[in-house]
Amino acid sequence: MTDEWQKDRIGSALQGRNPTVLRRLTAGFAVIGDVQFLPGYSVLLVDDPAVQRLSELPGDKRLAFLSGMDELGEAVERACKRLDPAFRRVNLEILGNTDPFLHAHVWPRFDWEPAHLVGRPVWLYPREQWSDERYALGPQHNALRQAIGGELDGLAS
Repeated sequence: MTDEWQKDRIGSALQGRNPTVLRRLTAGFAVIGDVQFLPGYSVLLVDDPAVQRLSELPGDKRLAFLSGMDELGEAVERACKRLDPAFRRVNLEILGNTDPFLHAHVWPRFDWEPAHLVGRPVWLYPREQWSDERYALGPQHNALRQAIGGELDGLAS
């Protein structure tokens, strides 16, 4: 079942109603992903729902969005490295194939992932993993949310 805020992730973030928002960044919102089979998965949402492509942003805003993607990636990396010794790296992706608004995926990757997937794109994980309730964002991820948010705060100062 889709909550009302999920129908307009950016609008609900602008209104302060998107519960996945970790922090407001210069050109968007750092949010934790709805699915957490790779703990720490996060997304940077552009702050204008009409923007579909990176190329639609003016130069300064484009650089700010890319800088925000880097900032969120570093925060996820630092938090995941601290919380899980099997942390490997983060993958950063701007795809734009499904959602009609600009966003960037930040995927932490771990040594404990299945050998046939650990070096491959995360999109190759089985579809059922994406909808498995065991991996749905919930209160069990509060420490992870706090860790990533704290890292974002530290990077901003």
